[in-house]
Amino acid sequence: MTIQRSVARFAGVAGIVAALALISATPASAHVTVTPTVTSAGSYTVLTFSNGHGCEGSPTTKITISVPDGVNAVTPTRQPFYEASKQFEDLEPAVKDAHGNELTERVATVTYAATTALPDGYRDAFQVQLQIPEDMAGETLAFPVVQTCAEGQTAWTEIPSSGQSADDLEHPAPSFVVTASEDGARGGAADRSAEAEEDDTDGGSTVGVVGVVLGALGLLVAGFALVRTRSS
Repeated sequence: MTIQRSVARFAGVAGIVAALALISATPASAHVTVTPTVTSAGSYTVLTFSNGHGCEGSPTTKITISVPDGVNAVTPTRQPFYEASKQFEDLEPAVKDAHGNELTERVATVTYAATTALPDGYRDAFQVQLQIPEDMAGETLAFPVVQTCAEGQTAWTEIPSSGQSADDLEHPAPSFVVTASEDGARGGAADRSAEAEEDDTDGGSTVGVVGVVLGALGLLVAGFALVRTRSS
């Protein structure tokens, strides 16, 4: 009887803890978030922006993503139920892209306008491809998003100040931390590969020399045996 009561009490406490965890997780999951496929500086990545609710119950009609400085070219992914468009701004002075081409303008924002509004309580995702700036390792790359609804809008544009967490903000901008470039790792792998090939070559040469020596010894032994046979 005592064991049954203990189990019942434990189950009740576990249920309360699970409920509290669910309640505390709900606001965070309601944010517009971004998930990159790659975070390393200089790499090309696909960013997925997720939106999981409307504006105070009103369906979402448009998502506008602001592109941070340092990112010049953005390729939006086509999305059913939305019309994707890019808005440009002038670059002064002009800059060179990764292929050496001169750029006089950059993509400032990407907009997904709904042809069929997204009902509140349903989520959708929007993807864009871009190159992470090479000089931003260790920094946070933020993409402020304005969510427009049939009635009202929500600006997910708040940037944490120094020492502040995005969890402390009511409407944080989607963001991620840029990690170190992978070029060093690739170079190290190439060097290790070259060393392995060199070791294989040296090993093959050593085996070849040993084989020649053993072959010569075999011929000497055979000749000696032949001489002894004829002498006898």
